[in-house]
Amino acid sequence: MSDYIEQLLEELTNAPGPTGFEGPVRAIVRRELAPIADEIATDGLGSLIARLDGPGGGPRVMLAAHMDELGLLVRRVTPEGFVKFQGLGGWLDQSLINQRWTILTSQGAVLGVTGIKTVHVMTAEARGKVFPRDDMFIDVGATSAEDAEQRLDIRPGDPVVPESRFVPLAGGKLYLAKAWDDRVGIGVMIEAMRALHTQEHKNTVFAVATVQEEVGLRGAETSANYVSPDIGINLESGVAGDYPGITVDEAQEKLGKGPAIFLHDISMLPNLKLRDLCIEVAREAGVPLQFNVLAGYGQDGAAMQRSGSGAPAINIVVPTRYLHSHHGVIHRDDFDQAVTLVTALVRRLDAETVTRVRAFD
Repeated sequence: MSDYIEQLLEELTNAPGPTGFEGPVRAIVRRELAPIADEIATDGLGSLIARLDGPGGGPRVMLAAHMDELGLLVRRVTPEGFVKFQGLGGWLDQSLINQRWTILTSQGAVLGVTGIKTVHVMTAEARGKVFPRDDMFIDVGATSAEDAEQRLDIRPGDPVVPESRFVPLAGGKLYLAKAWDDRVGIGVMIEAMRALHTQEHKNTVFAVATVQEEVGLRGAETSANYVSPDIGINLESGVAGDYPGITVDEAQEKLGKGPAIFLHDISMLPNLKLRDLCIEVAREAGVPLQFNVLAGYGQDGAAMQRSGSGAPAINIVVPTRYLHSHHGVIHRDDFDQAVTLVTALVRRLDAETVTRVRAFD
Protein backbone atom coordinates (compact mmCIF):
# COMPACT_ATOMS: atom_id res chain seq x y z
CA MET A 1 0.00 0.00 0.00
CA SER A 2 1.47 3.37 -1.02
CA ASP A 3 2.06 6.21 1.42
CA TYR A 4 1.16 9.84 0.85
CA ILE A 5 4.60 10.71 -0.58
CA GLU A 6 4.35 7.98 -3.19
CA GLN A 7 0.85 9.22 -4.01
CA LEU A 8 2.15 12.78 -4.32
CA LEU A 9 4.98 11.70 -6.63
CA GLU A 10 2.50 9.74 -8.73
CA GLU A 11 0.24 12.76 -9.04
CA LEU A 12 3.14 15.10 -9.85
CA THR A 13 4.62 12.88 -12.56
CA ASN A 14 1.30 11.96 -14.15
CA ALA A 15 0.29 15.62 -14.39
CA PRO A 16 0.84 17.18 -17.84
CA GLY A 17 3.22 20.13 -17.75
CA PRO A 18 5.29 20.66 -20.89
CA THR A 19 7.41 23.77 -21.07
CA GLY A 20 5.24 26.87 -21.16
CA PHE A 21 2.11 24.96 -20.09
CA GLU A 22 2.82 24.14 -16.43
CA GLY A 23 -0.65 24.99 -15.04
CA PRO A 24 -1.71 21.52 -13.82
CA VAL A 25 1.57 21.10 -11.93
CA ARG A 26 1.35 24.61 -10.48
CA ALA A 27 -2.12 23.78 -9.13
CA ILE A 28 -0.73 20.77 -7.23
CA VAL A 29 2.17 22.76 -5.79
CA ARG A 30 -0.16 25.57 -4.73
CA ARG A 31 -2.51 23.09 -3.05
CA GLU A 32 0.35 21.48 -1.10
CA LEU A 33 2.10 24.68 -0.01
CA ALA A 34 -0.85 27.00 0.63
CA PRO A 35 -1.65 25.55 4.09
CA ILE A 36 1.89 26.12 5.36
CA ALA A 37 3.17 29.20 3.51
CA ASP A 38 2.97 32.73 4.87
CA GLU A 39 2.42 34.02 1.35
CA ILE A 40 2.05 32.58 -2.14
CA ALA A 41 2.56 34.60 -5.30
CA THR A 42 3.39 34.13 -8.96
CA ASP A 43 5.76 36.11 -11.12
CA GLY A 44 5.09 37.40 -14.62
CA LEU A 45 6.10 34.12 -16.31
CA GLY A 46 4.05 31.88 -14.03
CA SER A 47 6.60 30.59 -11.51
CA LEU A 48 4.96 29.98 -8.13
CA ILE A 49 6.69 31.50 -5.10
CA ALA A 50 5.78 30.35 -1.58
CA ARG A 51 7.34 32.20 1.38
CA LEU A 52 7.88 30.64 4.81
CA ASP A 53 8.99 33.10 7.49
CA GLY A 54 11.32 32.25 10.33
CA PRO A 55 11.59 34.42 13.44
CA GLY A 56 13.24 37.78 12.90
CA GLY A 57 13.35 37.77 9.10
CA GLY A 58 16.63 35.89 8.64
CA PRO A 59 18.55 35.27 5.41
CA ARG A 60 16.58 34.83 2.19
CA VAL A 61 17.07 31.21 1.16
CA MET A 62 15.63 30.27 -2.22
CA LEU A 63 14.72 26.67 -2.97
CA ALA A 64 14.01 26.13 -6.65
CA ALA A 65 12.70 23.23 -8.72
CA HIS A 66 11.20 23.44 -12.18
CA MET A 67 7.68 22.32 -13.04
CA ASP A 68 8.10 21.91 -16.79
CA GLU A 69 8.88 18.68 -18.59
CA LEU A 70 9.98 18.01 -22.13
CA GLY A 71 7.11 18.13 -24.59
CA LEU A 72 6.06 19.05 -28.10
CA LEU A 73 3.99 21.77 -29.75
CA VAL A 74 1.56 21.29 -32.62
CA ARG A 75 3.01 22.99 -35.70
CA ARG A 76 0.32 22.12 -38.25
CA VAL A 77 -2.06 19.40 -39.40
CA THR A 78 -1.42 17.77 -42.77
CA PRO A 79 -4.26 17.47 -45.30
CA GLU A 80 -4.46 13.78 -44.38
CA GLY A 81 -4.98 14.57 -40.66
CA PHE A 82 -1.52 13.83 -39.28
CA VAL A 83 0.03 16.25 -36.77
CA LYS A 84 3.45 17.80 -37.39
CA PHE A 85 5.20 19.15 -34.31
CA GLN A 86 7.91 21.36 -32.82
CA GLY A 87 10.03 20.00 -29.96
CA LEU A 88 10.01 21.71 -26.55
CA GLY A 89 13.31 21.01 -24.82
CA GLY A 90 16.27 18.74 -25.44
CA TRP A 91 14.87 15.59 -27.01
CA LEU A 92 16.98 13.03 -28.83
CA ASP A 93 15.32 12.24 -32.14
CA GLN A 94 15.55 8.51 -31.50
CA SER A 95 13.56 8.87 -28.26
CA LEU A 96 10.59 10.40 -30.09
CA ILE A 97 9.75 7.66 -32.54
CA ASN A 98 6.88 5.20 -32.00
CA GLN A 99 5.86 6.73 -28.65
CA ARG A 100 2.43 7.62 -27.28
CA TRP A 101 1.53 11.29 -26.75
CA THR A 102 -1.34 13.34 -25.40
CA ILE A 103 -2.29 16.52 -27.23
CA LEU A 104 -3.83 19.02 -24.81
CA THR A 105 -6.57 20.78 -26.76
CA SER A 106 -9.02 23.39 -25.46
CA GLN A 107 -11.68 20.66 -25.44
CA GLY A 108 -9.63 17.97 -23.72
CA ALA A 109 -6.90 15.37 -24.25
CA VAL A 110 -6.33 13.63 -27.58
CA LEU A 111 -4.17 10.49 -27.65
CA GLY A 112 -1.75 9.89 -30.52
CA VAL A 113 1.38 8.01 -31.53
CA THR A 114 4.46 9.02 -33.48
CA GLY A 115 4.28 6.75 -36.50
CA ILE A 116 7.15 4.76 -37.98
CA LYS A 117 7.50 3.11 -41.35
CA THR A 118 7.35 -0.66 -41.03
CA VAL A 119 10.68 -2.45 -41.31
CA HIS A 120 9.21 -4.66 -44.04
CA VAL A 121 9.44 -1.88 -46.63
CA MET A 122 12.66 -0.18 -45.51
CA THR A 123 15.91 -0.42 -47.41
CA ALA A 124 18.87 -1.91 -45.59
CA GLU A 125 20.42 1.57 -45.41
CA ALA A 126 17.28 3.11 -43.92
CA ARG A 127 17.07 0.50 -41.17
CA GLY A 128 20.33 1.74 -39.63
CA LYS A 129 19.46 5.45 -39.68
CA VAL A 130 18.06 7.71 -36.98
CA PHE A 131 14.87 9.29 -38.27
CA PRO A 132 15.00 13.11 -38.02
CA ARG A 133 12.12 14.67 -36.12
CA ASP A 134 11.12 16.81 -39.10
CA ASP A 135 10.14 13.60 -40.85
CA MET A 136 7.98 12.46 -37.93
CA PHE A 137 4.29 12.98 -37.31
CA ILE A 138 1.65 12.12 -34.70
CA ASP A 139 -1.18 9.84 -35.77
CA VAL A 140 -4.32 10.80 -33.82
CA GLY A 141 -6.75 8.69 -35.84
CA ALA A 142 -8.10 11.62 -37.84
CA THR A 143 -9.24 11.11 -41.42
CA SER A 144 -8.37 14.62 -42.65
CA ALA A 145 -7.19 18.05 -41.51
CA GLU A 146 -10.84 19.08 -41.19
CA ASP A 147 -11.57 16.05 -39.00
CA ALA A 148 -8.56 16.77 -36.75
CA GLU A 149 -9.38 20.45 -36.42
CA GLN A 150 -13.16 20.34 -36.12
CA ARG A 151 -13.91 17.01 -34.41
CA LEU A 152 -10.77 16.71 -32.29
CA ASP A 153 -10.20 20.48 -31.92
CA ILE A 154 -6.45 20.25 -32.61
CA ARG A 155 -4.93 23.66 -33.29
CA PRO A 156 -1.42 24.99 -33.99
CA GLY A 157 0.26 25.82 -30.69
CA ASP A 158 -1.47 23.10 -28.69
CA PRO A 159 0.97 21.50 -26.21
CA VAL A 160 1.83 17.81 -26.43
CA VAL A 161 3.00 15.72 -23.48
CA PRO A 162 4.40 12.16 -23.24
CA GLU A 163 1.82 9.52 -22.36
CA SER A 164 3.50 7.53 -19.58
CA ARG A 165 2.09 6.59 -16.18
CA PHE A 166 3.73 6.22 -12.77
CA VAL A 167 4.34 2.68 -11.51
CA PRO A 168 6.62 1.15 -8.83
CA LEU A 169 9.02 -1.40 -10.28
CA ALA A 170 10.01 -4.70 -8.63
CA GLY A 171 10.74 -4.28 -4.94
CA GLY A 172 8.60 -1.19 -4.60
CA LYS A 173 11.37 1.39 -4.07
CA LEU A 174 12.17 1.98 -7.73
CA TYR A 175 9.64 4.35 -9.28
CA LEU A 176 9.08 4.43 -13.06
CA ALA A 177 7.46 7.56 -14.50
CA LYS A 178 7.79 10.40 -16.96
CA ALA A 179 8.87 13.90 -15.95
CA TRP A 180 11.18 13.09 -13.04
CA ASP A 181 13.07 16.03 -14.56
CA ASP A 182 12.02 17.85 -12.49
CA ARG A 183 8.96 16.66 -10.61
CA VAL A 184 11.34 14.83 -8.27
CA GLY A 185 12.81 18.22 -7.30
CA ILE A 186 9.31 19.64 -6.87
CA GLY A 187 8.51 16.75 -4.53
CA VAL A 188 11.68 17.29 -2.48
CA MET A 189 10.88 21.00 -2.20
CA ILE A 190 7.32 20.39 -1.02
CA GLU A 191 8.39 17.87 1.61
CA ALA A 192 11.29 20.03 2.81
CA MET A 193 8.92 22.97 3.23
CA ARG A 194 6.48 20.74 5.11
CA ALA A 195 9.29 19.71 7.47
CA LEU A 196 10.53 23.28 7.95
CA HIS A 197 7.02 24.38 8.83
CA THR A 198 7.17 22.16 11.93
CA GLN A 199 10.83 22.75 12.85
CA GLU A 200 12.73 25.77 14.10
CA HIS A 201 14.65 27.72 11.48
CA LYS A 202 15.89 31.30 11.29
CA ASN A 203 15.47 32.04 7.60
CA THR A 204 12.99 33.50 5.21
CA VAL A 205 12.58 30.50 2.90
CA PHE A 206 11.21 30.86 -0.60
CA ALA A 207 10.05 27.67 -2.32
CA VAL A 208 9.93 28.48 -6.01
CA ALA A 209 8.37 26.17 -8.59
CA THR A 210 9.82 27.58 -11.79
CA VAL A 211 8.62 27.49 -15.39
CA GLN A 212 10.41 27.08 -18.71
CA GLU A 213 13.66 25.65 -17.38
CA GLU A 214 14.02 23.31 -20.34
CA VAL A 215 14.27 26.19 -22.81
CA GLY A 216 16.81 28.39 -21.05
CA LEU A 217 16.17 28.70 -17.28
CA ARG A 218 13.67 31.45 -18.01
CA GLY A 219 11.46 31.09 -14.95
CA ALA A 220 14.41 30.85 -12.58
CA GLU A 221 15.77 34.12 -13.93
CA THR A 222 12.58 36.10 -13.33
CA SER A 223 11.80 34.47 -9.98
CA ALA A 224 15.34 34.97 -8.69
CA ASN A 225 14.97 38.65 -9.52
CA TYR A 226 11.71 38.60 -7.55
CA VAL A 227 13.21 36.85 -4.50
CA SER A 228 16.73 38.36 -4.43
CA PRO A 229 18.16 35.34 -2.59
CA ASP A 230 21.09 35.40 -0.21
CA ILE A 231 21.56 31.67 -0.86
CA GLY A 232 20.24 29.51 -3.72
CA ILE A 233 19.54 25.77 -3.43
CA ASN A 234 18.42 24.12 -6.64
CA LEU A 235 16.67 20.76 -6.48
CA GLU A 236 16.94 18.62 -9.59
CA SER A 237 16.98 15.20 -11.15
CA GLY A 238 20.50 13.81 -11.17
CA VAL A 239 22.26 11.84 -13.89
CA ALA A 240 22.59 8.21 -12.85
CA GLY A 241 25.48 6.30 -14.34
CA ASP A 242 24.62 2.81 -13.13
CA TYR A 243 23.25 1.10 -16.24
CA PRO A 244 24.79 -0.39 -19.40
CA GLY A 245 26.05 2.02 -22.04
CA ILE A 246 27.09 4.87 -19.73
CA THR A 247 30.56 5.24 -18.25
CA VAL A 248 31.75 6.47 -14.87
CA ASP A 249 33.52 9.34 -16.60
CA GLU A 250 30.17 10.47 -18.05
CA ALA A 251 28.21 10.30 -14.77
CA GLN A 252 29.05 9.09 -11.28
CA GLU A 253 25.69 8.79 -9.48
CA LYS A 254 24.00 5.49 -8.61
CA LEU A 255 20.43 4.79 -7.56
CA GLY A 256 19.98 3.92 -3.90
CA LYS A 257 23.26 5.50 -2.79
CA GLY A 258 21.85 8.83 -1.64
CA PRO A 259 21.35 12.29 -3.12
CA ALA A 260 24.17 14.00 -4.98
CA ILE A 261 25.59 17.47 -5.53
CA PHE A 262 26.91 18.67 -8.86
CA LEU A 263 30.53 19.83 -8.64
CA HIS A 264 30.46 20.98 -12.26
CA ASP A 265 27.98 21.33 -15.07
CA ILE A 266 27.93 23.50 -18.17
CA SER A 267 25.88 26.23 -16.46
CA MET A 268 27.57 26.74 -13.07
CA LEU A 269 30.14 25.83 -10.44
CA PRO A 270 28.87 25.61 -6.85
CA ASN A 271 30.06 27.97 -4.16
CA LEU A 272 32.83 26.04 -2.39
CA LYS A 273 31.90 27.12 1.14
CA LEU A 274 28.31 26.12 0.50
CA ARG A 275 29.53 22.83 -0.94
CA ASP A 276 31.59 22.13 2.16
CA LEU A 277 28.69 23.06 4.43
CA CYS A 278 26.43 20.68 2.50
CA ILE A 279 28.94 17.87 2.96
CA GLU A 280 29.21 18.61 6.69
CA VAL A 281 25.43 18.73 7.14
CA ALA A 282 24.99 15.45 5.25
CA ARG A 283 27.56 13.75 7.47
CA GLU A 284 25.90 15.04 10.64
CA ALA A 285 22.44 13.99 9.40
CA GLY A 286 23.64 10.52 8.41
CA VAL A 287 22.76 11.10 4.75
CA PRO A 288 25.02 9.34 2.21
CA LEU A 289 26.11 11.93 -0.33
CA GLN A 290 27.27 11.39 -3.90
CA PHE A 291 29.10 13.76 -6.24
CA ASN A 292 28.84 14.26 -9.97
CA VAL A 293 31.05 16.12 -12.44
CA LEU A 294 29.23 16.59 -15.74
CA ALA A 295 30.44 17.96 -19.04
CA GLY A 296 26.92 19.05 -20.02
CA TYR A 297 23.61 19.69 -18.21
CA GLY A 298 22.26 23.09 -17.18
CA GLN A 299 19.94 23.98 -14.29
CA ASP A 300 18.15 26.73 -12.41
CA GLY A 301 20.93 27.13 -9.85
CA ALA A 302 22.85 29.05 -12.50
CA ALA A 303 20.12 31.70 -12.70
CA MET A 304 20.04 32.06 -8.91
CA GLN A 305 23.83 32.30 -8.83
CA ARG A 306 23.78 35.19 -11.33
CA SER A 307 20.85 37.07 -9.78
CA GLY A 308 21.43 40.58 -8.49
CA SER A 309 25.08 41.00 -7.53
CA GLY A 310 25.46 37.22 -7.25
CA ALA A 311 24.44 34.60 -4.72
CA PRO A 312 26.12 31.39 -3.51
CA ALA A 313 24.26 28.44 -5.01
CA ILE A 314 24.37 24.67 -5.08
CA ASN A 315 22.55 21.95 -7.00
CA ILE A 316 21.25 19.00 -4.93
CA VAL A 317 19.87 16.14 -7.00
CA VAL A 318 18.05 12.81 -6.82
CA PRO A 319 19.81 10.28 -9.12
CA THR A 320 17.65 9.45 -12.13
CA ARG A 321 17.99 6.98 -14.98
CA TYR A 322 17.01 7.68 -18.60
CA LEU A 323 16.54 11.45 -18.46
CA HIS A 324 14.83 13.28 -21.33
CA SER A 325 12.77 10.34 -22.47
CA HIS A 326 9.26 8.98 -21.87
CA HIS A 327 10.33 6.89 -18.89
CA GLY A 328 12.73 7.54 -16.01
CA VAL A 329 13.55 5.67 -12.80
CA ILE A 330 14.38 6.95 -9.30
CA HIS A 331 14.92 5.25 -5.92
CA ARG A 332 12.62 6.23 -3.08
CA ASP A 333 15.43 6.16 -0.50
CA ASP A 334 17.34 8.80 -2.47
CA PHE A 335 14.26 11.01 -2.44
CA ASP A 336 13.70 10.68 1.31
CA GLN A 337 17.37 11.34 2.07
CA ALA A 338 17.34 14.42 -0.18
CA VAL A 339 14.44 15.83 1.85
CA THR A 340 16.40 15.19 5.07
CA LEU A 341 19.50 16.88 3.66
CA VAL A 342 17.74 19.96 2.30
CA THR A 343 15.79 20.46 5.52
CA ALA A 344 18.93 20.20 7.67
CA LEU A 345 20.90 22.48 5.35
CA VAL A 346 18.28 25.24 5.45
CA ARG A 347 18.17 25.05 9.24
CA ARG A 348 21.95 25.55 9.39
CA LEU A 349 21.85 28.68 7.24
CA ASP A 350 21.46 31.29 9.96
CA ALA A 351 22.67 34.86 9.47
CA GLU A 352 26.19 34.17 10.75
CA THR A 353 26.61 31.12 8.51
CA VAL A 354 25.24 32.90 5.44
CA THR A 355 27.60 35.84 6.02
CA ARG A 356 30.52 33.43 6.19
CA VAL A 357 29.46 31.56 3.05
CA ARG A 358 29.02 34.81 1.13
CA ALA A 359 32.40 36.24 2.19
CA PHE A 360 35.39 36.13 -0.17
CA ASP A 361 38.70 36.75 1.60
